[in-house]
Amino acid sequence: MKRTLDMTQIEFRCCGNNNYRDWFEVQWISNRYLDMNNDVVKDRVLSNVEGKYLMDSVPFSCCNPGSPRPCIQHHVTNNSAHYDYDHRTEELNIWNRGCLEAVFSYYSSIMTSIAVLLIISMFLESADVAGLKYLSTTLETMTDPENPECESEGWLLEKGIKETFTDMLSKLKTLGRGNQVQEGGDSPEAAT
Repeated sequence: MKRTLDMTQIEFRCCGNNNYRDWFEVQWISNRYLDMNNDVVKDRVLSNVEGKYLMDSVPFSCCNPGSPRPCIQHHVTNNSAHYDYDHRTEELNIWNRGCLEAVFSYYSSIMTSIAVLLIISMFLESADVAGLKYLSTTLETMTDPENPECESEGWLLEKGIKETFTDMLSKLKTLGRGNQVQEGGDSPEAAT
């Protein structure tokens, strides 16, 4: 899991879930690497409410390799721990962007590309269907099917756009009425 998390942070150039400060709230250093005989470590564990070893450090995968200064991954908020350093004003040499935003941005760009391809594909399919409909109606109206030079008419819609639309709408309305249950007073059994 650590390897996957490190690879995610390196690949997406991010640190933590929302930002690098998320690492200050979880114990990401295993207890087996902690020297419990050291008083500083004991004090830090005992001072924490949950009894965890929390620190203001981030994993190495948060480091920006393009930074001109060496990576400051330990004691990130402690200005006195590093030479000529102020964490409030200096650009940190760790990734500031959280992985949630980075991964969401990555996958949303992929989804945008897929959506564009689908729209183009649907447009080409529609053009293909329209061309086949035109070819079909042209072949149906040929006066001399044996002569490829003869003239014929082709169309996409038999009627105009408005007439075709109203015809389709009326067909849809009759479809809806066919499934309705008639009232008791209008049925033939009620009349008898």
